[in-house]
Amino acid sequence: MKPKIISSAGNTFLPDLRRLYAYRALIYVFAQRDLKVQYSQTFMGIMWSLLQPLTGLLIFSFFFSYVVKVDTGGIPYPLFAFSGMISWYFFSALMAQSGTSLMQSQYLIRKIYFPKLVLPVSKALSCFAEFGISLALLFVIMLISGYLPQLSLLFLPVFIFLNLLTGLTVGLWLSALTIRYRDFHHIIPYLLNFGIWLTPVFYPVTLLPEKIKFLIYFNPMAGVIAGFRWSLLGGEAPSVHYAYAFGLIVLLFFGGLYYFRRMETKIADLV
Repeated sequence: MKPKIISSAGNTFLPDLRRLYAYRALIYVFAQRDLKVQYSQTFMGIMWSLLQPLTGLLIFSFFFSYVVKVDTGGIPYPLFAFSGMISWYFFSALMAQSGTSLMQSQYLIRKIYFPKLVLPVSKALSCFAEFGISLALLFVIMLISGYLPQLSLLFLPVFIFLNLLTGLTVGLWLSALTIRYRDFHHIIPYLLNFGIWLTPVFYPVTLLPEKIKFLIYFNPMAGVIAGFRWSLLGGEAPSVHYAYAFGLIVLLFFGGLYYFRRMETKIADLV
C-alpha cells in the first residue's frame, strides 16, 4: 500500500477553500484554545476584553466633552466614541493576532500538516467572540441612554463583515511577510498606535481641515467606522467616496490570499 502524501503544493492561484472547510473543526479548536489561554485563571475572565474600550471611553469622553468640545451631530459623545472604539479594537486585535499567528505556532507547523490559513482564520473567530461582547455592551448603553436602534440597523452585518475583512486582509499580509521579514513583527504595534490617530475613532470627520479631508476616503477603517456608527446610531449616512477604500480592500484581500498561497509551501522551512 502506497503512503498517502499530503502537500500544500499545487497550481491553484488561491488557497484551496474546500480544504480549509474540511479543517473547520481545527479552526474551532484553535479559537477556543486562544480564548482559554488568554482568560483562564483570571477573576474577570473574558470581561477583560471590555476594559480597553471602557478605559479609552472614559479618557476621551472627558477630553472631547469638557476640554475640546466636538460636534457629533446630536449623538451623545460616549455612544459616538464607544461605537468607534469597539470597531477599531476589533480590527486592531485581528490585525495583531492574525499577523503573528504563523510565528506563534511555528512549533506546530514543523510537526504536523494542516492548511496554514487555519491559523489566521481561527484568530479571526476568537477576536469576533470578544467583539460580540463589546457590541452587546454597546446595545446596553444605547438602551440605558434611551437611544433605540433605527432602520439603518439592517446594514450592521454589512459593516461588521467589512470590519472583519479589513482586519483579516492586513493580518494575512503581515502573517506571510513576518515569516520572511521578522521586522514586521516589531512594526505591528507602531502601525496600530499610529493608525488610530489617522482614523476618526474618537473624533468626527468634520474636525479635519477641508484641504486634507479627501485623504480619509482612502482609509478603509474610516469607512467601516462611519458605516458601523451610522447603522447603530443613525445620523448622516457614510459618503459613497468610501467605496474607493472598500474596493482597495477587496483587491488587497485576494492579493493577500495569493501571496499567502505562495508562501505556504515555504513556511515550514522559514519558521
